[in-house]
Amino acid sequence: MISNEMASRINAQINRELFSAYFYLGLSAQAESSNLNGTAAWFMAKHGEEMTHALKMYRYLLDQDATVKLEAVSAPPAQTAGIMDMFERTLSHERSVTGAINDLVDHAAHEKDHATHIFLQWFVTEQIEEEATVNDILGRLRLFGDQGQGLLMIDNELAAAAKKISATAPAA
Repeated sequence: MISNEMASRINAQINRELFSAYFYLGLSAQAESSNLNGTAAWFMAKHGEEMTHALKMYRYLLDQDATVKLEAVSAPPAQTAGIMDMFERTLSHERSVTGAINDLVDHAAHEKDHATHIFLQWFVTEQIEEEATVNDILGRLRLFGDQGQGLLMIDNELAAAAKKISATAPAA
């Protein structure tokens, strides 16, 4: 049985995951407004992933006979200064999510809540992948540039990556 404290912390993480989805939705809209359709598709795919993460946690709480408490979701940050800024903000955001997931894992271990500890391992692995992917994109932007042909190449790569993300999205 999950403790009330652990359920409360997972509810807070559900809100963070929903904020992440909102964050990526905003970046998708901005990218599309800038005619970066591949980048927009990538951020939209990330939006879908974050919704799936929130729903996984939602389902876990219900399966543990805990109460799901949905809270208001904050508005995402204002417009960015371009594609490099989009991905720098994305990396910073993912690092904060990693910290929150790690805090959940630490608390589950502290409570000796083995079921929640095991459940959260998927998210730990997911965050490693999230940060590595964004670091790779930032590396390409720094190498090839965020304008002209370099930007077109990266935008096309992100379009292809978005299709892969959508095709391999886990079920909630």
